[in-house]
Amino acid sequence: MIELLQYDFFINAIIAAILTSITCGIIGTYIVSKRIVFISGGITHTSFGGIGLGYYLGFNPLLGATVFSLLAAWIIEFMSKKTDVREDSAIAILWSFGMAIGIIFIFITPGYAPNLMSYLFGSILTISYLDIVIMLSVTIAISLFFAIFYKTILFTAFDEHYLKTRNIPVDIFNYILMGFVALAIVLSIKAVGIILIISLLTIPQSTANLFVKDFGKIIIYSIIIGVTGSLSGLLASYYMDIPSGASIIFFLVIIFIVLRTVKAVTFKTEKGSSGVSR
Repeated sequence: MIELLQYDFFINAIIAAILTSITCGIIGTYIVSKRIVFISGGITHTSFGGIGLGYYLGFNPLLGATVFSLLAAWIIEFMSKKTDVREDSAIAILWSFGMAIGIIFIFITPGYAPNLMSYLFGSILTISYLDIVIMLSVTIAISLFFAIFYKTILFTAFDEHYLKTRNIPVDIFNYILMGFVALAIVLSIKAVGIILIISLLTIPQSTANLFVKDFGKIIIYSIIIGVTGSLSGLLASYYMDIPSGASIIFFLVIIFIVLRTVKAVTFKTEKGSSGVSR
């Protein structure tokens, strides 16, 4: 481990893993609490259209993914609240459209077909200094927003009707939060890839929820679990030469299974001790 720290690319990967864990720990808690995991999946797959467009037009595919993700997030929010189109239908339409657009543009791109492995399954070891700067900026923005508007976000996740009775602009907050969800997804593409992003946004939160129910504590525990799983997966992917995204998710699932087992055993022990004492 020590010898790896002499390489800039590995240091960048460690920083990216930590920043991604913080961003997804915060946004993922909101997603899970509001039960919009399916929405995040729709945004994720719609972003593939931006990647394909980026390849075809010759600009950074992640820039295209950002535009498509933001548009998808806001369109889903608008269609589900302002039209008679059901939310799940809107998600399915954009999900399919994004994937179709991405495949079409990649297919018609002149020359050799691009290698999509890093976008589909992640390649955290290829994170650049510019990527780190962008990730840090978004992480700080999300952290500050949640810190300043914590109570409002809490009610947005659990009780929007209460906010409306207090004349708080709920719709504006929803659009901002959906925008942050989209940005968090795009920033996670290089870490775990499009296929596995939903796992990074839900597994740490589900693991934390085994032990705590408080929104703020779930965020903190999710970040810790995310960092642990990400760094473990990062090391494994380097030494075993396997995709970083799959490796990170594998370790997050192992952490969930271990802690779920520990909780179950502890509960049975406590229940047994309680029965004996009576």
